[in-house]
Amino acid sequence: MPELPDVEGFRREFASCATGRVVQRVDVRDTGVLHGVSARQLRDALEGRRFTEAERHGKWLLARTGDGPTVLLHFGMTGLLVCAHPDEVTDAHDRVLFTVAGGRQLRYRDQRKLQGLWLADDDSAVARLLDRQGPDALAVDRAGFEAVLRARRGRVKTVLTDQSALAGLGNLLADEILWRAGLHPTCRASDLSERERRRLYALMRRTLRSAVTAGRVPPRDSWLTGHRDDPVPACPRCGGPLRRSRLAGRTTVWCPRCQPEGS
Repeated sequence: MPELPDVEGFRREFASCATGRVVQRVDVRDTGVLHGVSARQLRDALEGRRFTEAERHGKWLLARTGDGPTVLLHFGMTGLLVCAHPDEVTDAHDRVLFTVAGGRQLRYRDQRKLQGLWLADDDSAVARLLDRQGPDALAVDRAGFEAVLRARRGRVKTVLTDQSALAGLGNLLADEILWRAGLHPTCRASDLSERERRRLYALMRRTLRSAVTAGRVPPRDSWLTGHRDDPVPACPRCGGPLRRSRLAGRTTVWCPRCQPEGS
């Protein structure tokens, strides 16, 4: 599932492929990924306009057109952005194609179609679409992060992956950050001490910076992520066996030695 680092990579892909270029053609190959807008409305709104910049908030990508509308993209579990030449063969899962000046084509590709594209006419419409999103995990300051944790009585893993609490973290990142912090995923967010909250924030920032540089949550040997899917998964820190369970419908992986219950 694309998480904050993946979407930041898509933002960079958009910037290199489409920023500053006029949209010459919009080809909607599957209207099932459009939300609140028809294929014709999307074409009429974008063709002839220039993409000016792309922003990211959590797992959302905002493709702006200056004084014109903004395209909001969400990648669900299998979505991505690809920059190609218009003459290149398309993939079976390419749902929307944006052909821009300079012989480039930005492709929204998604196998499962769990999310898709929205069109917002102005900033107030963008704000309404993002109304239920919490602060961005990469942009939030320590005070804001600690306020989120203090206000939530839920389990810390659930809070970290709740997009209305904190936008951008998914399953892999939450497990990785909690493992680094030595916190059990079921401990209550509101019960964390000030020291634990500060440590969790620092390690979240460090983990996100590394993952953004890699363009994804990297399966490195020194990371929990690098071992969670091993046949016999072992903790890269202590060598002990990793545990796997379901928490709020998500597969959760942790080390019972490094993250004891009650931590």
